[in-house]
Amino acid sequence: MKIYTKTGDKGTTALYGGTRVPKHHIRIEGYGTVDELNSWIGLIRDQEIEESYKSVLIEIQDRLFTVGAILATPPEKEFLKNGKKRLDIPVISANDISLLENEIDKMDGSLPPMTHFVLPGGHTTVSYCHIARTICRRAERKATYLHENEPFDVLVLNYLNRLSDYLFVLARKLTSDLKADEVKWIPNRETSNQ
Repeated sequence: MKIYTKTGDKGTTALYGGTRVPKHHIRIEGYGTVDELNSWIGLIRDQEIEESYKSVLIEIQDRLFTVGAILATPPEKEFLKNGKKRLDIPVISANDISLLENEIDKMDGSLPPMTHFVLPGGHTTVSYCHIARTICRRAERKATYLHENEPFDVLVLNYLNRLSDYLFVLARKLTSDLKADEVKWIPNRETSNQ
């Protein structure tokens, strides 16, 4: 199979089911942002962090492939002519969301309560988590826009929402684990001598 097909040379690409759309179509924006998120999560996984985090991140990456496939399938192409689902893959389930919630609760339980906003940074690995979190929020914005116009399983939206929460708490936990600097955001701070 060749890597290049030249079918996208005029600015269009095919969705699952063959429908061609412009490369700036909201579906492409949606699953492209999920793909970008998945790549950043891979970068977090490549850091010197506990294996338990890495195994959760691999599971998240797997689910993001499912999310991307769902976003790449127009509703009218969801089923084949014989009535079978076009995507023969696991769906996003309540268990997937529960996994994120359980991980959030476990990490959060070992951290001091939040009393202030934190500026992203302090350690490269922590910064990668914050970048992934903001990309996840963008993916969620793109997906909600698509969902308003062409609804799909709402659990996909729930998953993206919870995933951004997970990435935020992971950043806090890694700040603690890595003994990274944490800079509090203080409104109206005098910045001239700092």
